[in-house]
Amino acid sequence: MQDPDIRPLARIEAQVFRVPLDRAVETSFGAMRDRPAVFVRLEDDEGAFGWGEVFANWPAAGAEHRARLLVLDLADLLIGQRFADRHAPFHDLTARTRIRALQGREWGPFDQVIAGLDIAFHDLLARRAGLGLARFLNPDAPDSVPTYASGIHVRGAADTIAACRAAGHDAFKIKVGFDLPADIRATLSLVDGLAAGERLFTDANQGWDVPQAIRFAEAVGEAPPGWIEEPIPADAPPGDWARVAAASRAPLAGGENIAGRDGFDAAIASGLFGVLQPDIVKWGGLTGCGPVARAALDRGLTYCPHYLGGGIGLLASAALLAATGGPGLLEVDVNPNPLRVAFDPFPDGTAQNRLILPDRPGLGITELPESLAPHRTLQASATHKGVQMG
Repeated sequence: MQDPDIRPLARIEAQVFRVPLDRAVETSFGAMRDRPAVFVRLEDDEGAFGWGEVFANWPAAGAEHRARLLVLDLADLLIGQRFADRHAPFHDLTARTRIRALQGREWGPFDQVIAGLDIAFHDLLARRAGLGLARFLNPDAPDSVPTYASGIHVRGAADTIAACRAAGHDAFKIKVGFDLPADIRATLSLVDGLAAGERLFTDANQGWDVPQAIRFAEAVGEAPPGWIEEPIPADAPPGDWARVAAASRAPLAGGENIAGRDGFDAAIASGLFGVLQPDIVKWGGLTGCGPVARAALDRGLTYCPHYLGGGIGLLASAALLAATGGPGLLEVDVNPNPLRVAFDPFPDGTAQNRLILPDRPGLGITELPESLAPHRTLQASATHKGVQMG
């Protein structure tokens, strides 16, 4: 049945932003030398609109590509379309782009663009309903979610954690996977230095092989961190993950590099993960990741949304966490990123161990902050009249 509040889509727009960094954000597999973001705006034929965000961190040239993909390859499937319900764009676009993605072996980029569109469509409908996005998804959603400070390089982590603690954080995640003996020493030292009630998590970003991952897990076993995230490649055989899990007193975490409901169902059923981390801007949006999160909770796993991008995706991740519930935390990258900070997720004086959801309809965003304009590298849009690129 057609939802009467859903109108035909009349305009899509993608804006790309890049902010140069004085100091790169390092992971075990590479370094980000700028902070990119792709923000998406959908508008229907009555002027109602919604905002979304598309994953753009990797590859380095990916942001502009995602924006062009959205406008040039999906506009014909969007403009003039009147979808049946809030989930229909995700399912319809996934099905109708399958051959396009296969032709260019571009499954990831198509998944990411569709995820951003799904978020924008939900924002549009929540705004039409006059509800915050979390309450649109679940009328009983709370008005805030707990957070943890993320993106902390193991080198210099003590100083960064001290600064995060001063900002109100009480949970921290360090990036390891660089120098195994040094990673072990630093992790043990940092766990030892935690105050009462504080937690430390580790993320290797797929940086180890199985023997290295086992060595780390065993070495920190007497004072295990809250979790060990992606110690080995996400696509490693289940037997490899089982060997690491068997050696670890800390639960294993993963999910940012899993796509598709079948992939998540297999991960949940494996029993190898204690923490599941789907990323709503990489695959699934709210339509795909909501059921995954609920399935994880039903199996006793902790749902912690992965996120390391701009402000729109952060607010959407917070909304889904609030709507889903459970003991999970929202990931808050603490590296410099004006594309996140401009959305003011933590107003002055707010302790950053919780993010208070906006009390305005949808994601609470009407226009993009003016401060972002100097960082725009591309703006592209499509209507029934055609495509504009600039």
